Amino acid sequence: MRSAIILVGGAARRAGGREKYFFTFQGKTFIDRLIDTLREVVDEIVVVARDPEQCERFIHLDDVRCIPDIRRDLGPIGGLHAGTLAAHGEYIFVAACDMPCINPGVVRMLFDAALGYDAAIPSWNADMLEPLHAVYWRSALLAYLEEHESLSLRPMIRSLNTRYVSVETIREIDPDLLTFTNINKVEDLQLIDPSTEHGQDDACGSGLEPS
Repeated sequence: MRSAIILVGGAARRAGGREKYFFTFQGKTFIDRLIDTLREVVDEIVVVARDPEQCERFIHLDDVRCIPDIRRDLGPIGGLHAGTLAAHGEYIFVAACDMPCINPGVVRMLFDAALGYDAAIPSWNADMLEPLHAVYWRSALLAYLEEHESLSLRPMIRSLNTRYVSVETIREIDPDLLTFTNINKVEDLQLIDPSTEHGQDDACGSGLEPS
């Protein structure tokens, strides 16, 4: 069984306090695009919100569970912890909610690459990774998150038996690497879709910078 976790609980400061998962691109909200894509690849989808009130924003989504953080205010680490506990799959694809162009073929590649490892994480270079567009072995995540001290993803990655997947390999499936596109503010949409008008609730990457 394969699972996917979508992290939606951020404060959206870089998006002006607006909820990025409800930005729209090519006629669909970010969250709808993500779910439609991931349904092609996984058996279950878990959305992780910051609290029960935010979960109510997603009650319209069919066959998708929304759960709140158990450990509050820890950022992605907190979302990973709650999502991993809730997921049933042996391997889990983790995605941020601001990545509306995720490629299902790339997700399948990462699931295949993760077999025999704790994680399969796309890598631009030694210092720039995509930990929120990656596949993890559930057991390894649970073991780390049970007693972790750091709130950074980098120590977690370093503690795991990680397989780094070069973005050049991923280009074989996604030549322009659009799968990694993330949107931090509405204006970013114009970089990929010039028809997007500034000011609308519209919005389709950068990796993990060195810490």
